[in-house]
Amino acid sequence: MEKMNIEAMPLDDLWSLHERIGKLLSERIVAEKRQLEARLVRLNRGQAVRGYQLDRVKEKPERPRRKYPKVFPKYQNPMAPFETWAGRGKQPRWLVSALKDGRKIADFEIPVAGRGRVKAKVVGQNRRN
Repeated sequence: MEKMNIEAMPLDDLWSLHERIGKLLSERIVAEKRQLEARLVRLNRGQAVRGYQLDRVKEKPERPRRKYPKVFPKYQNPMAPFETWAGRGKQPRWLVSALKDGRKIADFEIPVAGRGRVKAKVVGQNRRN
């Protein structure tokens, strides 16, 4: 095969070469996959491998993801009130730097009244104390 000077080729020729190479690669990958799947079936004596289905890929999980309740913020940056933290996960930078400066986490707590709803009491059930 003759060597090609790719840098001197016009853009249209390069694009058509790119498309031909992509098509050839995808055809070869599909052929290789079929060979490997056939070999896998032969190795397992015709029985499908547990949890593996040939020519079938799951795109979506069977069950939808569980919905978590909204977590209200518990801490607020007094210098920038829009910066809040719910107390979960990694501490934000503003809180880490303030704690390094010697302040306490209690200094940043948001009052309970502004945080969210209060849990309602269960009516009609007997509780043992």
